[in-house]
Amino acid sequence: MNELISSIRQAAQDGRLLPSSADNILSLLSGSTSPVYEAAIAELASAENWKELDNRFFRTLAFGTGGLRGKTIGAVVTKVELGSPQPLGRPEFPCVGTNAMNTYSISRATQGLVGYVLEHFKKSGRAGKPSICICHDTRFYSREFAELAAKVITDHGCDAWLFEGPRSTPELSFAVRHVGAQAGINLTASHNPPQYNGYKVYFEDGCQVVEPHASAIIDRVNAVQSETYTPAAEPGRVVPMGADIDEAYMDRLATLPLDPELIKRENSLKIVYTPLHGVGAVIIKPMLRRLGFQCEGVAEQEVPDGRFPTVKSPNPENAEALTMAIAQADSTGADLVIATDPDDDRMGIAARDAAGKMQLLTGNQIGSILAWYRASKHFEFGILNEANRKNAAIIKTFVTTDLQKAIAEKLGIRCVETLTGFKYIGEKLGKYEAAIPENLRANYTKLSESETRGLRLKYSTLYIFGGEESYGYSASDFVRDKDGNSAAVLIAEAAAYAKSRNITLPELLDEIFSEYGVYLERGESLTMEGAEGAAQIQNLVDSYAVNPPAEIDGSKVVSIVNFAKDTVHDVEGDRIPAEAMLMITLADGRKSAVRPSGTEPKIKYYMFAAKKPAAGTRFTGPELSDAKSEVHAKIDSLWNALGADAKSRLG
Repeated sequence: MNELISSIRQAAQDGRLLPSSADNILSLLSGSTSPVYEAAIAELASAENWKELDNRFFRTLAFGTGGLRGKTIGAVVTKVELGSPQPLGRPEFPCVGTNAMNTYSISRATQGLVGYVLEHFKKSGRAGKPSICICHDTRFYSREFAELAAKVITDHGCDAWLFEGPRSTPELSFAVRHVGAQAGINLTASHNPPQYNGYKVYFEDGCQVVEPHASAIIDRVNAVQSETYTPAAEPGRVVPMGADIDEAYMDRLATLPLDPELIKRENSLKIVYTPLHGVGAVIIKPMLRRLGFQCEGVAEQEVPDGRFPTVKSPNPENAEALTMAIAQADSTGADLVIATDPDDDRMGIAARDAAGKMQLLTGNQIGSILAWYRASKHFEFGILNEANRKNAAIIKTFVTTDLQKAIAEKLGIRCVETLTGFKYIGEKLGKYEAAIPENLRANYTKLSESETRGLRLKYSTLYIFGGEESYGYSASDFVRDKDGNSAAVLIAEAAAYAKSRNITLPELLDEIFSEYGVYLERGESLTMEGAEGAAQIQNLVDSYAVNPPAEIDGSKVVSIVNFAKDTVHDVEGDRIPAEAMLMITLADGRKSAVRPSGTEPKIKYYMFAAKKPAAGTRFTGPELSDAKSEVHAKIDSLWNALGADAKSRLG
C-alpha cells in the first residue's frame, strides 16, 4: 500500500495525474478496506494508465438533483474487476473509482438520503418508521445495487420496500405514494449505453426531488466520506413488492382512455411492442391486451439483458432501435410499433402511413398528437367547456415544440413551460393537488381518476397532458414522472381514433399541421467524455454566456434568455430555477436552445422553426408539402451555422 501511495503522489507531482485524481484515490484507499479497490488502482498505476485513473478519479461522482449517473464498467477493465466468470460476460465487480457507479457511490448516496428522510420524518411528528421504495431495471449491477441500498436503509432504522424484480421508473413513482413511503430510489441509467448505471431519487410526492429537499439531500450525501457506518440499534425491515403493486398500477392505467368504446370498435388495430431488453414487458403488453388491443411482442427483445445485444443503443429516440419491431410489423401487417427504453419512461413509435410504409415520428410529433387528441376529446365529451377551460393546462418544457402551445392557445387552455426534466412537471402536479382544500384531498391517492379530475377542475388545475421532446409523456396525476406505460396506452388510443376515420397517425399529424402550422425541430449534441471532455463542455457553455452571438445564419439575434442569470417566470407566476441554458430567438422567428446535458457528457442544441397558414385558413395538400420543405431547410441551415460556431468556440 505504501508503495502505491508513493507512486500516486509522484505521478501527480510530475504532472502525469491530476491533483484532484490523486486526492480522490488516496481518500478512497484510506476510507476503505476493500482489496478490490487497492488491486484495481495498483494495476492501472503499474501500467502507467494515468488517463484511465484520471477518468475514474478526477472528481467524486456528483450527486445532483436527479441523483447519480456514471460508468459501472471502465474503458479498461482490470483483472480484479473482471474476477470470476459472470452471466452475460459481465465483470464480477463494478468499476473502481470515485467518478463511477459502484458500491462506494451507492452506499454514500443512500446514507445521505436516509439521513435526510429520518430527519424530515422526525420533524413531521409522524409515528412509526419512515420507509423508502426501491426499484431497479435490467442493467448490470442494478439488482446488487438495489439490495445494497435496502441494506443501508434498514441498517439505519428505516423500512425498505423492494420490488422483487425489475420494474419501471413510472411504477416506482406510483408505488411511493401508493404505499405511503417517504422517498424512492430507482437504480437505472435509462437509455444510456450498457456500461452505465444510475441512481434516481424520488420524494414522498412520487416526484423526483426538487427544492428545498434536493439541496438538503445533496448536502447530506456530500458530507458522507466512507462506506462504513454504525447501524441503528433497531433496524428496519425489507418489505417485498410485486404483483400487488402491478395490479394497483394497471387499474389506474385502465382509467386513461377517454373513449373506451372507440377502442372496442376498432379492435382490428395491431400493435408490435418491444421493451428493448428492459422492464416494459411487465406492464405494457398485458395492459394493452386488457384494454382490447391486439398486441404482440418482439420475443428476442423481451429477454431482460443488460448488454442490450440486439441494438446499437437501447434508446427509442434512435431509428435503429426499432428495426426488429418494424420488420416484425411488416411481416405481420401491424399498424403500430411501440418501443420503450430500458427503464420504461420513454416511448418511441413507428406508424404505418397512407402508402403502407412504417414511418418514425419524433418525440415532438408524438407529444403533439397526444396533446391535441387529449385536449380535443375533453371538449368533445363535455369534461371541458367554455366555463372551465381556464382551469385546464398542457405542460411542456422550454425545448419542446411550440406546436403544443399553439394547440393549447387555440383551445383556450393554459400552456405552462418548465425547464428540461419531468421533475418540474411533477412539481406542478404537486402544486395543483395542494390547491385543493385540505379536507377534500385527505385521501387523494385513494380517490378515483374521475373524482380527482372533478376536484382539480373545481378548485385547481386539470392536467390534460405533459411532455418533453425526448420522448417522455404523461397525462395523469397518479404518476409524477414521464411514463412509458401510460404513453403506450395513450398512443394506442390515438391510433384507434385515426383508424376509426380511415386515416393513419401520420395523416392525423398532417391534419394538425394544416390547422395549426408546420412546426419542425431538430436536436443535435456534441459528446466530450472524461476529464478533458468535461472541461471542454464547461468552456463552451461559458463562451456563450461571455460572448453571446449577435447574428446566426444571416438572421439577427433579437433576444437571448440566459436561464442561469436572468429572472424568468412561467405563465402561472412561478419563478423558473436557474439552469445553464440559453434560449436564442432570431429575427426570422427561428429559435435555438443550448444546454449541457444533466446525465450525459454532452452539450445539446435544440432548433425550432415554423410556418403558419394565413389567419382563418388551413394549408392545402400542396401548401403543406411546400411548408414542410421550407421549414426543414431553415432548420438544417440553422444547425450548420450553430455547428460551425461551436467548432470555432472550441478552437
